[in-house]
Amino acid sequence: MMRKTIASAALLACLTAASAQATCIYPRAPEHVPDGKTASEEEMVAAHQAVSQFNEDVTAYNACLDMEMMSYEQSGQFDQARLLELRAMQAKKNNAAVDEVQSVADQFNEQLRIFKNRDKKD
Repeated sequence: MMRKTIASAALLACLTAASAQATCIYPRAPEHVPDGKTASEEEMVAAHQAVSQFNEDVTAYNACLDMEMMSYEQSGQFDQARLLELRAMQAKKNNAAVDEVQSVADQFNEQLRIFKNRDKKD
């Protein structure tokens, strides 16, 4: 009975440690932005939803990065030099994600302008 309790406690400790060190998964951008010259309204609405979801996913990813960094800082496992390196890596990950969201949003907005203007008469 005592062995089972110790084994269960050890397993729980390992699972807790593993979840605390879980890596943040970089979100996947929408596969494509429809061509505003030929897209249907439904395609543009779906693309808008996909871009919005990607933005939300990147926000969650960046929050995960922040939590991961706090975990590193509070663990006591790293000296200040290593924490500086980890912060720099986290900043690069954050910046890359934000840059990608901006790029995807810019592409969508360009196609949305084309879509909205395609049926206007001069």
